[in-house]
Amino acid sequence: MVKGDYDLEKELKKWLKNVGRIVIAGIGNPIRMDDYVGVKIAQDLRGKVSDRVMLLECETVPESYVQQILDFDPTHLLLIDAAFLGLKPGEAKLVNPELLVGSSAFSTHMLPLRIFCEYLRNESKISIALLLIEPKKTDFGEGLELEISSSANTITESLIKILSERT
Repeated sequence: MVKGDYDLEKELKKWLKNVGRIVIAGIGNPIRMDDYVGVKIAQDLRGKVSDRVMLLECETVPESYVQQILDFDPTHLLLIDAAFLGLKPGEAKLVNPELLVGSSAFSTHMLPLRIFCEYLRNESKISIALLLIEPKKTDFGEGLELEISSSANTITESLIKILSERT
């Protein structure tokens, strides 16, 4: 988790203040170690959130879920992914996708998430945020490094707590 002045849980609470229905989309490659963190969090939320929360395990193709997202008619869309932000491994940040233009954040995927988000914004009034987690290793392999696994658990617990208060 991000240390110091940045409080991820506080930022999530602020962003989710007026949530109605939310889609949480976990993004990541299952054979690229820490890159899988977004999908792991979506998996860990299963059975622990209300039916006003749609959980998607998008892996590396979130664009394949556009119609499913639009049909659910959410007020919020949270995309969770690993990204090189220049932070310590496991640190996380909530980012507005519009800030990806010219940003130093580098996703571990070739997918242009900014374009995906722009398309969804043009098709609906969804509030979209990226929850980006600094990976330690994105080599071929399976399993999360300890720092990333610990961060994923903390983020999962925070989301369960916040969403139980709001949905």
